Amino acid sequence: MNARVEKALNEQVIKEGSSSQFYLAMASWAETKGLNGTAQFLYQHSDEERFHMLKLVKFINERGGQAIIPAVEQPPVEFESLEHVFELLLEHELAVTASINSLVDICLQEKDYTTHNFVQWYVSEQLEEEALARTILDKLKLIGGDKGGMYMFDRDLENSAITAAPANQDQAK
Repeated sequence: MNARVEKALNEQVIKEGSSSQFYLAMASWAETKGLNGTAQFLYQHSDEERFHMLKLVKFINERGGQAIIPAVEQPPVEFESLEHVFELLLEHELAVTASINSLVDICLQEKDYTTHNFVQWYVSEQLEEEALARTILDKLKLIGGDKGGMYMFDRDLENSAITAAPANQDQAK
């Protein structure tokens, strides 16, 4: 495996692992605030980010490189509000997208078309992640301070997490 590509892939492993921890911290915070649906949704996304990390680890190793499992930074413990959680989530996803785009660029520069092909899955995934975060933020802005709206929002997130769980299990196979 090309050393520059391997280094970039291992840097992405760090980002995906950090994403998992970041969403886990958000989920824990939401759960302690009585937002069980939001917590379930974020726990599920934490698992999904860990899956993304594992997919990279396996790819690096299968291509003859060595995946490096990083120590992960402590994520925040407190958040200002639910809207702030999803603003940070979108900001985080935009940073991950930039990192994936950089990885694509490195693959093209190094003419590593196999890795470029592999990384296209992440490009598509990031489009979905950003769109989901924007949609959730739009809904939260519509709700404003309405407690009934917040209750329904939380319940809807819980239902979406339940229906999405079987699909993620199939994805891991």
